[in-house]
Amino acid sequence: MSLFGSLYVGTSGLQTSQNALNTTAHNMSNVDTVGYTRQQIQLGTRSYNILSVNASAISYQQTGLGVLYSQTKQVRDQFLDKIYRKESGRSAFYETNTQVIEEMEDLFGEFQGVEFSEALENLWTAIEELDKDPLKLTNQNLFVTRSAEFLQRAGLIYQGLCDQQDNLNIQVKNNINTINNYGQQLVDINKQILKIESGNIEKANDLRDRRNQILDELSKMGNMSYEEDMYGIVTVKFEGVDFVRSDSVNKLELYEDKSTGFYTPYWSQLATYKPNAYGEMTLDLEAARLYDPTQIISSDLNTDIGSMRAILLARGEKRATYHDVQDADHYNTNISQSLLMNIQAEFDQLVNKITTIINDVLKEAALSEPDSDYMKDENGNPYKLFEVISPDGAVGFTIGNIVINEALVADPAKLSFRLADGKEDKETTGKLIKAFSEETHTLNPNLKTTTNLMKYYSSLISQISNTGEANKAIAAAQVNTVNEAFSAREQIVGVSSDEEMEFMIKFQNAYNASSRYINVINEMMEHILNTLGR
Repeated sequence: MSLFGSLYVGTSGLQTSQNALNTTAHNMSNVDTVGYTRQQIQLGTRSYNILSVNASAISYQQTGLGVLYSQTKQVRDQFLDKIYRKESGRSAFYETNTQVIEEMEDLFGEFQGVEFSEALENLWTAIEELDKDPLKLTNQNLFVTRSAEFLQRAGLIYQGLCDQQDNLNIQVKNNINTINNYGQQLVDINKQILKIESGNIEKANDLRDRRNQILDELSKMGNMSYEEDMYGIVTVKFEGVDFVRSDSVNKLELYEDKSTGFYTPYWSQLATYKPNAYGEMTLDLEAARLYDPTQIISSDLNTDIGSMRAILLARGEKRATYHDVQDADHYNTNISQSLLMNIQAEFDQLVNKITTIINDVLKEAALSEPDSDYMKDENGNPYKLFEVISPDGAVGFTIGNIVINEALVADPAKLSFRLADGKEDKETTGKLIKAFSEETHTLNPNLKTTTNLMKYYSSLISQISNTGEANKAIAAAQVNTVNEAFSAREQIVGVSSDEEMEFMIKFQNAYNASSRYINVINEMMEHILNTLGR
């Protein structure tokens, strides 16, 4: 090789060393950047210049043309990426459940400074006092007043549960918009990467970092899988359905229920339409909805992944009432797995039982004296302490349609508890005591242990607490799992300042070596020229 050719060899060393130093400096400057992936250079040899070919020789006679800067690649482990994203999605599911339960505990524990259990205890105390002296006007007034207070507090609690559902419903809309936005960003980044890397000259590593960060965030919202093709294009499936393609995104749509206002996410490309009773074409969500609410939640089935599923499941499909715990099949299929609907139904059942029992006891007392106006209004009908307002034709007492009898609130003495013969009606007050004390009630069809009305509420609170503790324990375990996966991944993708300093010293020495090599070639050329010039 000529001396001038040797200069080009030295120059290639300078260029590659300088590029390697720039890459190392880029790593160092992003040591604390979230989502940044450590970059690593790959060096190779340029094509050799073959001088002669001799079949009897061990190798060809050839000279090297210097070092080649092949590429700057990201250092990632796809296996660890998938583990981290799957476990972070599962962690988000249980963290969302824990947050919902904590808000529920706050609601039941204290509402505007007064615990609901206090209203229930006050009603029980009023019944006990009434049983001691049924004819005492103060006791009669206390009974009606405590009943009204109980109903008011129950309404506040139930409304608080409904408000939680509404808040989760808003999150559903916001999260779906976020998911669609992530999908569009992935499509845009795919196009940019393809444009940059199509010449096979450089890698769009910073864009890949942004894409990986989006995939990390998307994995927290649902069960996600993805693939990268040979051109660097990433395609994504969300909950098993094609979401991001090479150049387009199948966005999620929202169906709003007119009666509840609840949003149901669905895939527009899977939606079908069918005629209703009036011949109008309506949207059929069965095959298109993002999640099947009746699907069993299980880690084995990977159905406990993503905050989006947790939010939809906790919110439920409607406002639940005691009717939803009457049938075991309906309860297990549609209600039991929803945190809020389950508690709504069980709490409404408590209120239904108490109000129904009180009314039934009063009605029985009135019917026991058919020839008198005892416990009857001016029309001769038995007094009802609680009345039903059912504009929608609902049957039975639910919190949403119960009101207190204003006539009895205005004059509690109408419940005189004085029989036609002038004696006190201890039998009726005794029935109230017995009805509240009998252990014949269960929270839901799956429980066999019976309880009385006073212990029913305690059992309900214990159920919330136990569910909360179980979710907290799983969430805590998942945090440890996610942290371990994150740490393992960071050991590969993270930037170590000490390691980068070693690389910087190595490439600096390589740069200096190339510089000295050029100086030697330069001195040789100068010596030859000066010698020949004489």
